[in-house]
Order: sequence, then C-alpha cells, then structure tokens
Amino acid sequence: MTVILTIFAIGLSVGLLSGLLGIGGGVVLVPMLVFLLGVAQHTAQGISMLVIIPTSIVSVWIFYKEKLINYQAAAYMATGAVCGALISANLVQAVPASDLKRIFGIFVIFSGARMIWGTRKK
Repeated sequence: MTVILTIFAIGLSVGLLSGLLGIGGGVVLVPMLVFLLGVAQHTAQGISMLVIIPTSIVSVWIFYKEKLINYQAAAYMATGAVCGALISANLVQAVPASDLKRIFGIFVIFSGARMIWGTRKK
C-alpha cells in the first residue's frame, strides 16, 4: 500500500509541476522513479513517456478552451518530435544506464541553469 501511495504522490507531483511550469514531466518523473523507487533508468524513461499521454490530453483540453494553442506550430513540432522519438527510442537501448543517467543529469542541470540565468540580450 505504501508503494502505491508513493507512486500516486509522484504522479500528483508530476501533474502539478507539469501544469504549473509547462514541463513534460519527465524532468521530475524520471529522477523520482529512479531514486525513490529504484526503477531502472530505461524503464523510468519508458514510464515517463507513457505518463505524458494522459497528462498532455488534460492539459491540451484546458489550453484549447482558453484558445492558447498555435495549431500550425504544434503540427510542425509534433512531426519533428515523432521523428526524433522514433530514432532516439531505438538508439537509447544501446546506451548503458549509467551513461544515460549522466546525460540526463547534465541536460537537467544545463536546462535549469539556462532558466535561472536566462539568455543575454544582444
């Protein structure tokens, strides 16, 4: 029962942060699954991809009602994202979990630093 409540709490945290910050959730979900539940890195990333679906559906519905979606930009971006996902989901299987954790960590740190310090105006 404790594991189920922990998993629910992780999902709730991810949903709140996704809606509040506009993140896909994986930035929060993957580390929580790996460090709190001991889930393997590859499996955590797979779970994260699946969790994005219902989270996105709910968020898209709300943004749709508020007329906050640029459909043309979303269509182009989705096409590129699908192509990228097809390539990377196959390639990532060849990357050892320890390397994947490092790459993921560097990405999160770099992204966070960019958000904190922003970009300089030219």
